[in-house]
Amino acid sequence: MIAVLVALGLCALLAPPVIHRMGTRGFYLLALAPACALIWVIVNWPRAHDPPRVETIRWVDSLDMNIVLRFDTLAAVMSVLILGVGSLVLCYCAHYFDSVRPRVAVFGGEMVAFAAAMFGLVVSDNMLVLYVFWELTTILSFMLVGFYAVRATSRRAATQALLVTTLGGLAMLVGIIMLGERTGSYLLSDLLADPPASSGYLQVAVVLVLVGALSKSAIVPFHFWLPGAMAAPTPVSAYLHAAAMVKAGVYLVARLAPGFGSFTGWQIAVISLGLLTMVVGGWRSLRELDLKLILAFGTVSQLGFLTVLVGFGDANVMMAGLAMIVAHAMFKAALFMVVGIIDHSTGTRDVRKLARLGERLPVLMGISAVAGASMAGLPFTMGFVGKETAFAAVWGSGALATWQTHTVDIVILIGSVITFAYTTRFLWGAFGRKVRTEPSAAVVKMHPPGPLFYLAPTVLAVAGVAAGFAAGPIGSLLEPHAQTLPSYGHELEHLAMWHGFGLPVVFSIIVIVAGAALFLLVRRLRERVFGFRPLLNADRMYDATLRGADTLSLLLTRNTQRGSLPITQGVILSTMIILPLVVLFTGARTSLEIAGFDAASQVVVGGIMVAAALAATVLRNRLAATLVVGVTGYGCGTLFALYGAPDLALTQFLVETLTLVIFVLVLRKLPAEPEPRHATGFKTARALLGVAFGAALVVIGLFAAAARSDQPLHIDLPAAAYEFGHGANAVNVLLVDIRAWDTLGEISVLIVAATGVASLVFRNRRFGAAPRVADATRDGTAARSGPAGAPDDDDVPPDRTTWLLGSDLRDPRHRSMVLEATTRLIFPTIVVLSVYFFWAGHNSPGGGFAAGLTMGLGLVLRYLAGGRYELGEALPLEPGRILGAGLAISAATATISLLLGAPALSSAVFKVTLPLLGDVKLVTALFFDLGIYMIVVGLVLDVLRSLGARLDVENVAEPNSPAAPRFATETGPGVNPADTGTAPAGGVSR
Repeated sequence: MIAVLVALGLCALLAPPVIHRMGTRGFYLLALAPACALIWVIVNWPRAHDPPRVETIRWVDSLDMNIVLRFDTLAAVMSVLILGVGSLVLCYCAHYFDSVRPRVAVFGGEMVAFAAAMFGLVVSDNMLVLYVFWELTTILSFMLVGFYAVRATSRRAATQALLVTTLGGLAMLVGIIMLGERTGSYLLSDLLADPPASSGYLQVAVVLVLVGALSKSAIVPFHFWLPGAMAAPTPVSAYLHAAAMVKAGVYLVARLAPGFGSFTGWQIAVISLGLLTMVVGGWRSLRELDLKLILAFGTVSQLGFLTVLVGFGDANVMMAGLAMIVAHAMFKAALFMVVGIIDHSTGTRDVRKLARLGERLPVLMGISAVAGASMAGLPFTMGFVGKETAFAAVWGSGALATWQTHTVDIVILIGSVITFAYTTRFLWGAFGRKVRTEPSAAVVKMHPPGPLFYLAPTVLAVAGVAAGFAAGPIGSLLEPHAQTLPSYGHELEHLAMWHGFGLPVVFSIIVIVAGAALFLLVRRLRERVFGFRPLLNADRMYDATLRGADTLSLLLTRNTQRGSLPITQGVILSTMIILPLVVLFTGARTSLEIAGFDAASQVVVGGIMVAAALAATVLRNRLAATLVVGVTGYGCGTLFALYGAPDLALTQFLVETLTLVIFVLVLRKLPAEPEPRHATGFKTARALLGVAFGAALVVIGLFAAAARSDQPLHIDLPAAAYEFGHGANAVNVLLVDIRAWDTLGEISVLIVAATGVASLVFRNRRFGAAPRVADATRDGTAARSGPAGAPDDDDVPPDRTTWLLGSDLRDPRHRSMVLEATTRLIFPTIVVLSVYFFWAGHNSPGGGFAAGLTMGLGLVLRYLAGGRYELGEALPLEPGRILGAGLAISAATATISLLLGAPALSSAVFKVTLPLLGDVKLVTALFFDLGIYMIVVGLVLDVLRSLGARLDVENVAEPNSPAAPRFATETGPGVNPADTGTAPAGGVSR
């Protein structure tokens, strides 16, 4: 099973280039992927008395996220439909699409990927893994339904399907977690082997799971998304909305019925809503004029019928349900393909524009008649076998009270009458004469389809008849799953074409006679019956719900987000004060023991931090306030050092220094002090809020520190870090091994932050690497050393000392020779220190993050001493490439760990032999740390490039100069052409 999933996934990735290369014929090659998987299913078909095949990939044991696949009878039946119909649909696509566009090539990959996701869904035994595949089908269906993205109807249909099925999926996830936590296992096999007794908790959990299943299978009140999804190409409708995706909910109901079919909530949700869906969907299909919509509402009706049968909780009724699942996949996929051929040939699906089409396309009419006979439940078809079995099994079932089973059977009879009527209407609307002596204009202008276009629907239509005659052997394959349910004193009935005269025969005669009469009545009185707008329409309710949500969100935003930063911060801080303290003091903790200071130095450092914090509130100079805020950060780092945490102290000092530099870079664009009109003065409310917030943090921290009731974990961390993470530095091992998934998420956030900072400055487009001296001096576009009128290179004394190459392009007034000389000497030392922190960080204070910050501070020093051109000389690389490469290296470490036999993102050791060095032992965490190092360096470079170098470009010209650029992308005197993307006419440096 795992091999099948991997193979289908690889084929999905290879599909676009295959179709680009081979054209639409490439769909035949793609069809081999699900066809070969189908062969695997047939060869490995589960035997009745053998245990199911189980394959397991151990992953996160503590979260029960092991990938467990289980191949039993129900999974095998669904796999045949998914893979078999999928192969035929891909063959059909070879003739449905006239040409290969990029979207068509991607479409082929999405179809194969959908087959893989559906196969993974039906074989998943772990409910959490099942949910992952469940949502994959949702995403892929969104992409497939929205194939014609330029059309508003396609975008709306795709969004509608996504919202409805995702909402149901989230409810299902909550139900899965409730079931898993209460029963102690997330495996379906464990859950059904020992079903829990009914309780209020389990009733709610089961209903939540059913919300996901019923929304996926378009059961009322979630039925409206399926007809809207008919905006998709016909192959999507034939596959997703007839054989695959909409069967996912039916499959889940059939899977859970043995354990929960007797629950009251189950019976109300499954049986009642299923019957209502069968009648409502069938009646709506009689109203439609579009062939595809007739089939779509017919699908809704049939899905309601299937849900009732597989969720009834009786073995014989389950047999009927499984037979109908097989029949429905064949006849409905075939009929959707017929509609696609009609639309492809005539350019319309409107029954009013199709007259005497049967005379022009008799073969297609024959295919439709055979498939339609199975949908209507006529003899000699699999649909007839399933419907007859359903009539008999429901009537005699003991799963419900006698009056209830009889009521259900009568409603099924009414729904079957409607099914016969809309089937007849479909065939008459597509191929009938419609009281015309000549074909309609659309039929006259049609182009006949090629013979291979008929292949897929012909196979499915003929298979529907063949399956009816082979009902006995097919039934023997379905019985193992039906036997998992009680039969209530009745023997399990074997499927057969004919069981003799009885109630099912009478019901079938009623269906044919009443269905034909209903069709004639609707045909004659259609305008009177359907000439009014229905009072209740789920699609309009969906639109009203979205409008209400938009209105509510605007109302909420208007009253909470007033555009005032103080108000927003005040609400946030007030919430953080009130909510935790209320929860704390209403909890069980009533006493608190406070330990004093360990040393006088802590009191001194704490006093300095408090004084600096108070000073920041009264200082008017922005730079001075920034510096005293930095004092609080350095004080925190000092406390870390005093408590014996050198790693934290080092990181705190580096982060605080870099933060101060960023603040200073931003403050260059602001006045030294706020203008009087912006001054707020001393506000009592703000002061009280600040004091309360600080006090709340202290109180919560004290209670948290006193909450420990057992031996602290940090005692065992050093030994565990060395044993499992192969490192003596427990802090670094935590980051790159134990909490590697968290770290991966955090570095991703860093990349997003870098992108956000850059986007605030690069208003038109993102710029590449920082400019270099060669860019400024190339072709004489910039003079060296000085403002306008300063001597150029020919006038510069040859013996002048240049400590930093980029500083030659700066205004002499802004240069510091002491700083330049110091930087020239210190920068190599910083680089060496950065490498040391990186290489030694796994066993000593340091690590990739600290090393990256150290290297970043080296770049800051080069920029402050030499300007923006010196930044390019220091590291002439584009920050985005460094960030992307770092993330790729860190993420790839997960794969490397798996290949070396360790869990994803866990440390694995391997040895290499190097010249001179001999045997060297390396840990995969080193490469994860390398990615962190690159991301931090790229982040610093990006910040310096945007808040530093880019803002320098805007300040090159004098503010009142006519040549001064108004925007950062304009070219002014001294602006580097590499920065602007334009070639300046000339100019000199400022």
